[in-house]
Amino acid sequence: MSRTPLERIKIGGMVLSIVFGLSVMGYRWIGDYSWLDAIWMATITISTVGYGEGHSVLPTSIQVWTLLVIGTGISAAVYTFTGLFQMMIEGELENILGRRKMTKEIKSLSGHTIICGYGRMGHNLAKELRFQGKDTVIIDSNADSITEAAAEGFLALIGDATEEETLLNAGLLCAGTLVGTFPNDADSVFITLTARNLNPQVRIIARAERETTEKKLIQAGADSVVMPTVVTARQMGRLITRPTTAHLIRLVDEQGRSDFELDELKVPAGSPIVGMRLEQTAAHRDFHLLVVAIKSVDGDFEFNPDASFKIQALDDLMILGKQSDIAAFRTKFAF
Repeated sequence: MSRTPLERIKIGGMVLSIVFGLSVMGYRWIGDYSWLDAIWMATITISTVGYGEGHSVLPTSIQVWTLLVIGTGISAAVYTFTGLFQMMIEGELENILGRRKMTKEIKSLSGHTIICGYGRMGHNLAKELRFQGKDTVIIDSNADSITEAAAEGFLALIGDATEEETLLNAGLLCAGTLVGTFPNDADSVFITLTARNLNPQVRIIARAERETTEKKLIQAGADSVVMPTVVTARQMGRLITRPTTAHLIRLVDEQGRSDFELDELKVPAGSPIVGMRLEQTAAHRDFHLLVVAIKSVDGDFEFNPDASFKIQALDDLMILGKQSDIAAFRTKFAF
């Protein structure tokens, strides 16, 4: 069976350690050497450095033992270092060091988004999140996809997203959101179920191809389910029946491509806006912003809220306006 260079290094290193330990004990008990001398003899024998004693000075038992140590020790050393050289030649050592660096970076993340699948949807989603300044980790079982993701500067892990170990390696326990983009509904359900069991707090957004799968994903623990075929059909229908509305939604959706944006602001507990009536924020008068809706903590939506609406901590404000005006509003009220 063919072994990878890393496997050869691990096996060779283990055998070499065993040979060294047995060699030391052999010199200690057969040759009656002190422990220090036994370690010295084992070291210079396996390393083929040699020593000054002639063979006639050594007892026959030690000569035989030394021959055995030389044979097994050198064999294990050659096996180990051959794997090391092969790894260096193939660039695998660099890959391992790169993976360790990536693992360290992933462990330092908190509140990041895990994207399962780096197909067309996963690729576009990763770019959009990077534009929004969000940390992401990509998981895919296809080596070419992972290579592409890494080349584009994303943290990427090769592995099966349905496996607990893979999700944990991607930092699921500290993640804010997990998104499944695989077109296979069975995979989506399994990933959702596994992720929910590992982290009850993580937000899960799952992809579904069939409407019948939506209920299963919700039962498995998904917070939101996206069906690309349904979304696309609705967008096409809107373009046919309400083209101007469709154009407006596209402007809002294409964040960063225009100065027009629909943003979502969660009210921090310590914000000065807490307890204010909507009219007191002067969102429209001073910042030229339109408050489209407010979602309360219990999940109720207030569309086109009245000026007397009282804002509470952890409310979600949906605000429409220019990016610069939204940024100014954020700054004033410490969002």
